[in-house]
Formats: sequence, structure tokens, C-alpha cells
Amino acid sequence: MDDLRKDPFEEYQREREPGKRERYESWRTAIGLQAVDALVPSDYLLETAKRHIEGELSINQVKDLITSYYEENPKNDKEGSKEADLVSARIEEILNEKAFTFSSHQFLSIHKRLFSDLLPHAGEFRDYNITKKEWVLDGASVTYGNADNLQQNLDYDLSEEKNYSYKELSMPEVIRHLATFVSRLWQNHIFGEGNTRTTAVFLIKYLRTLGFEANNEPFAEHSWYFRNALVRANYNDLQNGVHETTEYLEFFLRNLLLGENNELHNRAIHISGAFKKQDIEVEKQDIEVEKQDIGQDFPYGGVLKAAGFKAKRLRYVEKLYQSFGKERVFGRGDVVEILGITSSPASELLKRLLDTGVIVPVSGKGKGKYRFARSV
Repeated sequence: MDDLRKDPFEEYQREREPGKRERYESWRTAIGLQAVDALVPSDYLLETAKRHIEGELSINQVKDLITSYYEENPKNDKEGSKEADLVSARIEEILNEKAFTFSSHQFLSIHKRLFSDLLPHAGEFRDYNITKKEWVLDGASVTYGNADNLQQNLDYDLSEEKNYSYKELSMPEVIRHLATFVSRLWQNHIFGEGNTRTTAVFLIKYLRTLGFEANNEPFAEHSWYFRNALVRANYNDLQNGVHETTEYLEFFLRNLLLGENNELHNRAIHISGAFKKQDIEVEKQDIEVEKQDIGQDFPYGGVLKAAGFKAKRLRYVEKLYQSFGKERVFGRGDVVEILGITSSPASELLKRLLDTGVIVPVSGKGKGKYRFARSV
């Protein structure tokens, strides 16, 4: 999905006080990273985080309040909000710590700290092989590291990077190398779950040791793009002309490290090639030809057709768009009411729209709330 959600801490965007500014940026990153697993923190977390930004609460007090909030009423944990809240707080804490060691132990430690009490094997190597269906790969999976060799693979990747010299490299060469390093680190997929969030936190900490300020705005705004870029950096289908590429990851890192403003759209990464620049005009022509089917004011037709949406579902989405536009927030209950369908197909439709980037989660409005993306 294209990450275009509203900043839940918008009032701190121009904050100049150093402590508040650092806490604001860390919270933005921490919350933004939850999008890689389609998790949205609760309203309670957002309000508690603001108190931390203001200096009213320590990070330990924040964590204690969140833990108590869910212990006292387990029903508050809706659609993974407990995980999103606790992991966000733990990411904020780690990002504001000065200590860091470039080692496999540190990598494992970050995962353990993030997911302790949430995942059964936090901080431990997975002991089984995995595949994951990826929207960006049309349902195919990256080939992840073999469970029998994870320790060796992790040690090797970190050793190679530790011994690498950046001396006399141009900045584009530095970016390209960093993209290759982080993509290989992620491809191991050391853990059963939580790999992207762990990799992102480890990367930010490492980049700071290299002297980069690592403006975390791209992680806050485009964490799902970051994950899809990692996927494309580790996937080949040579028979169909698909090659692994760090191109998209480099765009992300250039924004992160150099403050550039490259457009980061998930649709551009899709292996179908339907969204590549040279095809945009053809896509626009197709939309013009089929206006009688989807309406002149419906801007998502080309994206949805390329994602395999048939006429009936296109009309469903168009009807939702006519009801809510790009600003109004809606949830599953609204979809059920407007389309006259049951909860199960409504949930499925919302998930597919999230995967294609047509809708984005909205923080601060309760769980399971969305709006149409402002850009497609």
C-alpha cells in the first residue's frame, strides 16, 4: 500500500525543542513500521505517546501503562492493537538509546526486546522453512534462508559488512552497497515473524554509526514500500523477465539518507510491469475507453484492473469511493451497510484494497479504519 496516513502527532511537526523532537521522530517511525504487518496502534497508545513526547511520562511508564491497559481489559486488543502498541513503544525506546553493537547478538536482542511476551520464540532463530505469498510478486514468494543455516548466514553477512570499506566511494555507490547489504540481511528471514521491523530498527541504528542522521520520515510514511522493495531485491523469475533489483530500495535510502524526494509508490514495484512509467499513458487511455464501466470520477480503475479486480468488484469500490471520497474515514461496518454484503466478503475486499494501496489505514480513529489514498 502507498503509505499516506495522516501524522497522528501533527502538532509536533515543527517542534524545535531537542528532546521533544527526538521523541516525536522516534514515535513516528515506530508507529509507521507497524504497517508492514497491517497493524494500526490504538487511540490509547497515541494519547500516551503524546504524554511521553511532552515529557510527562518516561518510556518505562508508557510501557507499563500499555501493559496494564490490555491486562485489565483483554477485549481492548482488537486486530493486533496490543502488538502494535507494545512494539511501537519498544522501538521508540531502542531508537533513543545511544548504545549499539554491530553483531548477530545485537540483531537477535532487538527482536527479543520487540516481541518478548508477544511471540513464542522472540529472539530465537526459526527452526522451520517458510514461504510468503506477496502481492508485489503476484502471489509468489521470495526464497528465504534455509532454517539449517541461519546462524552461519547471519554471521557471514554481518562479517562481510563489518570488513567492508566505504573509503573513496561516491554517495550513489554507498547507497547501492547499503541497499545490497540490508536486502541480504532481510532475505535470511531469521525469525518466524517480525523480520522487517527488526531489520529496520537494526539498520537505523547501524546507519547512525556510519555518521548518517537517518531522517526517519521514509520509515514513518513508507514502511510498506520499504518491505516491498526488500522483496523485489530478492526475487528472480528469469523465464518471465523479472530480475532482482535494489533500484527501489535505493530510492528509499536516498530519501532516508540524502533528504531526496523520490516518489515511493508500491504500484511501481509490482512485477507485472503494468505500473512502469512507459505504460502510464497506455493505462490512462484504457481508463478513458472504459469510463462507461467505472465512471469518470473514479481514479483507481487502472490500478485495480492490473491487480485483477473484475467488473463487479470495481463497481463495489467505485460505490465506496462515491460515498467517502478521499477524506472521509470508513470501516468494515460501513462497507457492509453500503454494499449490502456480509462481514466476511467485506473484510476480504478491504484486505485486497490495502494490498493494492487504494486504501490506507488511519490512525487515531479507532481500529480497522481506512480512507482512500490521495495518490495512486
